[in-house]
Amino acid sequence: MENDLLTRYAEIPVKNKREIVLLRGSGCKWQRCTFCDYHLDFSLDEDRNYALNQKVLQKVTGKYRRLEVINSGSFVDLDSKTIQRIIDTCLQKKITEIHFECHWMHRDAVASLRDTFQAQGIHTNIKIGVETFDAAYREHVLHKGIDETDPAKIATDFDEVCLLFGLEGQTEASMQSDIETGLSHFKRVCINIMTENTTPIKPCPQVIACFIKKLYPIYKENARVDILLENTDFGVG
Repeated sequence: MENDLLTRYAEIPVKNKREIVLLRGSGCKWQRCTFCDYHLDFSLDEDRNYALNQKVLQKVTGKYRRLEVINSGSFVDLDSKTIQRIIDTCLQKKITEIHFECHWMHRDAVASLRDTFQAQGIHTNIKIGVETFDAAYREHVLHKGIDETDPAKIATDFDEVCLLFGLEGQTEASMQSDIETGLSHFKRVCINIMTENTTPIKPCPQVIACFIKKLYPIYKENARVDILLENTDFGVG
């Protein structure tokens, strides 16, 4: 489903200051996460995707020398012309550091992407959505498709991790454990608070209230932790 009405460019002027773009690709190849309808933003028409992505990338200024690229899936779902346009944009705007997202199933593609960008002098950070390090909850409830339980091994190919809070069954202790595990194994942690969408998984107000009261004050100023109380807090979506 194509959606040309989304906000696809923004600046993140706090903590790890960067510009961010929401591009469109061929869509997430996993599509089994029970909480996610993000994958609905896709098109199988590479030319239409490239035309849209090119317009979005034209807005990048390079003011922070850092760019985050997200799409409804993984970087492998972006067409080759879009990847080249990202490289060209980085070179033109003197961007030296870039962030991408990647599902666990595509981890073998990470090294090649790093090499491609490093050859142009661009350092690459790869973010994985783990949601929680409680493997049983992650796989039996959220259906993330990560067949590894050791956080250290999950982190082998990745630099940053996304966590999802505000779900039934989570507690202050479980959420803090996830954050500390993330900080122990990854450079950065991005906490997303569950927002109601079209899936059967609904936010739990009690868990969200617990996070905001108990944990948000502890981590909100941590330079390595991004917290999205709403899924559009980065300015895109």
